[in-house]
Amino acid sequence: MGESSSSPSQVNSLFDRVHPLIVAEFDVEESLMEYGTPTFYVRLRDDSKQAFTRLVEKLALVGATPALREVGDRNVLKVMPKPETKPSRPIINVGLLIATIITVFITGYIWSDQLLADARSSSLDFGLNPWLGAASFTLALLGILGVHEMAHKFAADHHKMEATMPYFIPAPPFFGIGTFGAVIVQKETAPNKDALFDIGASGPIAGFLVTVLVSAIGLAMSPVKASIAPLQNGGLPISPLFLLLMEAVVKVDPVPGMHYYILLHPVAWAGWIGVILTLLNLLPTGMLDGGHTLRSLVNKDFTRLVFTSVSILLLLIVGQYLMLALVLFLSIYRHPGPLDDVSKLSVSRKLTAVLLLVIFALCLFIF
Repeated sequence: MGESSSSPSQVNSLFDRVHPLIVAEFDVEESLMEYGTPTFYVRLRDDSKQAFTRLVEKLALVGATPALREVGDRNVLKVMPKPETKPSRPIINVGLLIATIITVFITGYIWSDQLLADARSSSLDFGLNPWLGAASFTLALLGILGVHEMAHKFAADHHKMEATMPYFIPAPPFFGIGTFGAVIVQKETAPNKDALFDIGASGPIAGFLVTVLVSAIGLAMSPVKASIAPLQNGGLPISPLFLLLMEAVVKVDPVPGMHYYILLHPVAWAGWIGVILTLLNLLPTGMLDGGHTLRSLVNKDFTRLVFTSVSILLLLIVGQYLMLALVLFLSIYRHPGPLDDVSKLSVSRKLTAVLLLVIFALCLFIF
């Protein structure tokens, strides 16, 4: 038995409260207090994943939380005090949302005005009201961000994890896209690998579906410029993913030797940004969505390091240095993993991981 700073009565009280709960769900080989922490060496049952989930709920009632790890050839379950969480303040979410709507709207207006100028310089007859352009850009971009984050929220709620509503982050409208994105705050650790995967994968999948829809609508409203020579400034080259969308919604008939450029409607810009954000979130590192899903799939530090290294190399090749800096920063922090780090990820989720790889590849095509 390890040393403890707690009084003997506190130690015995905690151990006595959690011991019967552990025994009810697991076959206990050995139990002891290790440095003031109730520690149990357990044998897993066929329903150990469900048993651990039930245990999380039972221990929450006594102000404790479990963690299950594999140490050598044994499974060790430790019980720790449940961290206190501060109540959410919805007024902050609302205030940030209003501020973000304003900054994104101003950005959309600026881009709409620039689009009109580009169209006129290319002798294209393109009617666009900058106010409507700004409104549609705001709705499209915040729709992508909102759906992405709410998918995380719904996944957390499904697994009975406390999480906040999205916090939208405003940014100066004359710098970037008028927002630094949105986040939800998870106030509890994922109970198992299934939950960790669901939380990580739900946002990119839902956000990408909305991104494709937004992109198709925006591209249908975007004028296309044909040029004999490549443009030095202005315009956006048609890249593979968006070329497929263009062929579907605009019916472009390419002429050999001509270069085609899209003068992106503000809604199409929102779709383009959505692709960038999906790619960024799927990078397999740190606490990004890709980091969550990778951690649920792989529990080996070396393997995760390989994925992070491949991401760094890939970003170097395509010249995305800001993303590269973010990956390097996030890779410093080791992912804590789920509470139950022993049970396996379900087969259906492993198959869903293939879908995430496809989405990641589609997003890479934009470069």
